[in-house]
Amino acid sequence: MNLLDLSDHQDRVLPRMLRQQAKQIPDSPFLLSDEQSLSFSDVERLAASLARGLVSLGVGKEDRVALLLSNRLETVVIAMAVNMIGAVWVPICTDYKGAWLADAVKRSKPTLFFTEAFFAERVSSLTDEVSNLRVVLVGEQTTQLESSIDYQTLLENDPYQSDLSDLDVSDTVSIVWTSGTTGKSKGVMLNHNNWIRPTVLGSSVSYESREGDVIFNVLPLYHAAAWNTAIFRALIEGIPVVIESGFSVTNFWERIQKFSATQTFTLGAMHMFLWQAPESPKDADTTLRIMQAIPMPEAIKSGFEKRFGLTVIGGGLGQSECMLITTTAGVEGVIPPNSIGLPKDDTDIRLFDDNDQEVAPGEVGEVRIRPLEPNVVCNGYFDNPEATEAAWKDGWYCTGDLGRQDEQGFYFFADRKKDSVRYAGRNISTLEVEGVVRQHPDVADVAAYGIPAKELEGEDELKIDLVLKEGSTLAFEEVAKFINDNAPYYFVPRYMGFLPSLPYTPTNKVQKFKLREQGVGDHTWDRSKSGFQVER
Repeated sequence: MNLLDLSDHQDRVLPRMLRQQAKQIPDSPFLLSDEQSLSFSDVERLAASLARGLVSLGVGKEDRVALLLSNRLETVVIAMAVNMIGAVWVPICTDYKGAWLADAVKRSKPTLFFTEAFFAERVSSLTDEVSNLRVVLVGEQTTQLESSIDYQTLLENDPYQSDLSDLDVSDTVSIVWTSGTTGKSKGVMLNHNNWIRPTVLGSSVSYESREGDVIFNVLPLYHAAAWNTAIFRALIEGIPVVIESGFSVTNFWERIQKFSATQTFTLGAMHMFLWQAPESPKDADTTLRIMQAIPMPEAIKSGFEKRFGLTVIGGGLGQSECMLITTTAGVEGVIPPNSIGLPKDDTDIRLFDDNDQEVAPGEVGEVRIRPLEPNVVCNGYFDNPEATEAAWKDGWYCTGDLGRQDEQGFYFFADRKKDSVRYAGRNISTLEVEGVVRQHPDVADVAAYGIPAKELEGEDELKIDLVLKEGSTLAFEEVAKFINDNAPYYFVPRYMGFLPSLPYTPTNKVQKFKLREQGVGDHTWDRSKSGFQVER
């Protein structure tokens, strides 16, 4: 382990950090998989050779290099090489096909495109507008794309010679496309400090890494959280990270044991799937000692820790545009249950209503950020000045997240602004509604969201879609009564529907905009027509 001192922001430049670790702990393992183990010096050497190869292909500063790659060690090498020459890497969601893939690639405007044999058919079928891309094939050459370049040949170049002094902490190093849970995705332009700040101020503090620790990453490498919580944290702390092909409930613990992994991060419903799996007497027989699970319901946290013999650490509030807004790091022992913690000294965080007025403690408002230091918030949205301008108001970055603050100053997440339900002057947290419904033993999954109210323009009616456990005969009225008995009366929805499954992003976030688009149909339960009477 070799924790880098990054208190000076000018040291927070990714290729320089890699070079420093390669010099100080050259033989220490950095990237691990079933097939490979690459040390810090291995990664630095490969990235430098690849960087020279990129230059030979005409890739230069600020050019974009798109990546349609599965979870593999080469992805990290490519990202480092791209940043060595001041270019920008753009990971593309590996679930995209056809028009979706063509649109993502076209909007990224890449100079070069890295992919692998598994995606060759998708890439070859791209529209004419993007089919003239220069493509580099990574991995086994089991297929060929017209005029494609073999990744291995780019590694045969002499190392890129540069002292990296032309790189600045404010440079855009990557464009991460938002997950699209609330609408069309936007390309978030991230600089070096955007990646490093949340680790230095947040996750490194919480994980308290020690000699012998191994990070186990199951998140896809097109998602910011994979780099923030695993790849770049391993780089900063000088410890190894396993790049797993993906998340699997059935072999998760077996894979943890294979690598003697001690740390991991799960997102969305991943840890809930682990919790809902059949119990085993061997559940606690694991090398995993610490886990960050976002969001972890407070009601099961202690049970989860006891069952699996580990510690679940808190998180905070973050998004691609600013990966650390508030954090529980450093205050885990004193924060109230369900709190997302406190902001750091480099930001001013406040809550505003729809009239741009600050709300009182206990009231829900939009979380806004006023940076007190440079490079706290992203460099804007790629090729989208309108969205960039709309995200800022009077010097404040508007997150689109809703929260509240208690009298002691601790923050609590309420909802996404677009997903909140406002009716009769009341903001209803869909997150809290879902939390109540999940307590019903027959409910496997649930999503709550707003449907535009017919009677009152600008307000919403609450709708929930439920996935029932196999064999359940639960009726809508039983769900309504359960909610009424266990929550405020206004949590009882106007509309309900049963679905076989919910639409998830690859990182297990419910795509509520897809549910919202379906609206109210013939099979939707309507409380106002059912005869069900809410008890206040």
